[in-house]
Amino acid sequence: MIKTLLEDFSPNNYPFIWLGSAFLLAFIIALRSFPAIIYVARQKHLMDEPDERSEHTEVVPTLGGIGIFLSLIVVMTIVGAFLNTKVLLLVMGALTALFFLGLKDDLTVVSPSKKMMGQIFAAALLIIFTNTRIIGFSNILDVDMLPYWVSIIFTLFVYILIINAFNLIDGIDGLAGSFALCVSAVFVYIFVQANELSLATIAIALCGALIAFLRLNFSKENKLFMGDTGSMIVGFLLAFFTISFINLAQTDSSSSYYKASPALAFALLFYPLMDTLRIFTIRIFIHKTSPFKADKNHIHHRFIQQGYSHVVTTIIIVIINFLIIYIAFNLLSLELNYQILALWCYGSILYLVPLILKKWLN
Repeated sequence: MIKTLLEDFSPNNYPFIWLGSAFLLAFIIALRSFPAIIYVARQKHLMDEPDERSEHTEVVPTLGGIGIFLSLIVVMTIVGAFLNTKVLLLVMGALTALFFLGLKDDLTVVSPSKKMMGQIFAAALLIIFTNTRIIGFSNILDVDMLPYWVSIIFTLFVYILIINAFNLIDGIDGLAGSFALCVSAVFVYIFVQANELSLATIAIALCGALIAFLRLNFSKENKLFMGDTGSMIVGFLLAFFTISFINLAQTDSSSSYYKASPALAFALLFYPLMDTLRIFTIRIFIHKTSPFKADKNHIHHRFIQQGYSHVVTTIIIVIINFLIIYIAFNLLSLELNYQILALWCYGSILYLVPLILKKWLN
């Protein structure tokens, strides 16, 4: 009876029950694993020591990425038999490679060049073996289709950019996790719309794991950080979702996002991409230092310096991010170049408003 039931079962017939189950499973696994991770980290003194760049004053476990990884792998393993096995196996392989690379970096130190090579390897796995890549610029600045190898190299660049831009915003309580939760939830909606249940399942499992993580990331007594393990895994998945979304839209002329996918992808990831560009500009042209030298010039640091708390800063940034995405979805009728130009203008202004408002109130 069970064998017959499994053979006849199709997740596409019950998408919301399926996605709800994936969410719940990821949430429960992450929730149950984090206390054990905190206990081991404290017993073995695997803690983050605060320094002059830290926003916290006490030692905190930085192995939250282990629980996120574990919940994602379990969900993908269980659902793999019913969905796109090839994609799920490749995603699991890429996540595993990044997991051990990030874990080593959290426990010891990994050079930037080695981390870069690991990220390139993980991204190349999916680009080459699933052919999921950005095939063109959708006529941005009159550039349409890209040659195959140029497409692969550009897609690799986008993966590296998103992974490291996301890592750079992991600087205050709750920001990286809340931002990733916001973006992943939107991707769930997009992938369900496109009938891509495999991608939607991974995205909603990430949502479940992140909600469990944020409960402790915001905690004062049992605080837990994502660490490089978590930021690389989550950043990689956000990059994978973004590339998959653009590829799906560009290869389906009937899609409502056919010509607008680059602008929507930019809107979804506007905060980390804009903040990274801003930081690199300040470091290179104003401070004349290495663009990779850490400092406290990020936008979220500016919010903190103006007197906003970590929680309030995170809430403001996530609300603005949702607003930017909402506006982008309502500008689909515009020509793509105008969408991007408008996005850059209203996105930048929206992040300036809380800073200007705080100065005015003071």
